[in-house]
Amino acid sequence: MKKKVIVKGPALSASGYGEHARFVLRSLRAKEDLFDIYVHNINWGKTSWVFEDNEERRWIDSLIKKTADYLTQNKGNARFDISLQVTIPNEFERIAEKNIGVTAGIETNKVSPEWLQKTNEMDKLVVVSNHAKYGFENSRYPLQDQQGNHVADLKCETPVEVVGYPVRVFEKADVDFKFDTSFNFLTVALWGQRKNMIKNVENFVEEFKDNEDVGLILKTSLTSGSTYDKIQIRQVLESILKKYPERKCKVYLLHGRLDDNEMSSLYQHESVKCMLSLTHGEGFGLPLFEAACLGLPIIAPDWSGQTEFLYAPKKDKKGKIKRKGLFGKVSYDLRQVQKESVWNGVINQDHMWAYPKDSSAKSKMRDVFENYPLALNKAKDLKEHVLVEFSSDKMHDKMATAAYPEEERQLHDEINDMFEELNL
Repeated sequence: MKKKVIVKGPALSASGYGEHARFVLRSLRAKEDLFDIYVHNINWGKTSWVFEDNEERRWIDSLIKKTADYLTQNKGNARFDISLQVTIPNEFERIAEKNIGVTAGIETNKVSPEWLQKTNEMDKLVVVSNHAKYGFENSRYPLQDQQGNHVADLKCETPVEVVGYPVRVFEKADVDFKFDTSFNFLTVALWGQRKNMIKNVENFVEEFKDNEDVGLILKTSLTSGSTYDKIQIRQVLESILKKYPERKCKVYLLHGRLDDNEMSSLYQHESVKCMLSLTHGEGFGLPLFEAACLGLPIIAPDWSGQTEFLYAPKKDKKGKIKRKGLFGKVSYDLRQVQKESVWNGVINQDHMWAYPKDSSAKSKMRDVFENYPLALNKAKDLKEHVLVEFSSDKMHDKMATAAYPEEERQLHDEINDMFEELNL
């Protein structure tokens, strides 16, 4: 008998968590002999919904309708064997016999006590990187009795498993991106404090201000693809660039939703030479992962979730296998988050994340520009590693197995066999 599984998450959101939810659904769909799938779709902030009218979108829509019909017909008696809840832990809840939280985790060095409390209500936690796993497993908060005596520590009591994102292959779309410069860095991120976008722009401009053939492409927005959003972003960007009236380098703003094929075309554009990120921290770093899958050289801080896939095993001079970073490693300082980044219950004032060093960021950009063949060779090696270790089949199987482990399947089959023998 199939397991009745409900996926709670932003399945239609054009966001990282939306893609995460769709990855979970694809993994279950690849094992439809095991799972009877339902979807509780939720919103994700102010992000827009995916607009493609394709087979997957129609399938997800059908699951949402199927779920609504099932809940209506069974009213208060609806039952699910497994829930997979793709969201931040604040929103975890017990809605099935077995409940699994699925989250990108945290960009900082530890998680909040609220996250630990909600995570401990789950039967399992699935995160996208060992960075996120470390944050959950190593966060501690002292618990005191009424007299103020330390009695225990609040910590993660739930088993934590790592399942990364899968490689996805897309066709190049026929898109006419017009860039005047022949050597361009690319940044793909929502504009916000965590992504450190202002420093991204400033460091680029200060390093290449005298070169008219180098550009920075910003594929960004604040929350959505609206016209008002674009106006706001443009105003912010212009205020930064006003500080450099003599600059010759170019800064391009790409705003609005691009589908997967169009994004693939952007990554592979003949003038796009390097992916640049000066993020404070990532749970995983999906745009960086997509760039790695396509062999685009990458510059990023050597900390947080992106290191999950930016390192690959390599032999050293003594023949020993060691993990080697195949990207431009930006050095950093680990310090407390800015006050304006505090998000009570999610990112607390005592949490820390990376502050990339300006001098290191500029040096890595210059290295890629002046030694591009070397950067391209590193990116080629990284691509080969990623395509194998994060293959679609491997990651879909890992996610399906996290939901329904092999030993549980075997036990289920043994019980069924026993009942069949008794019926005989």
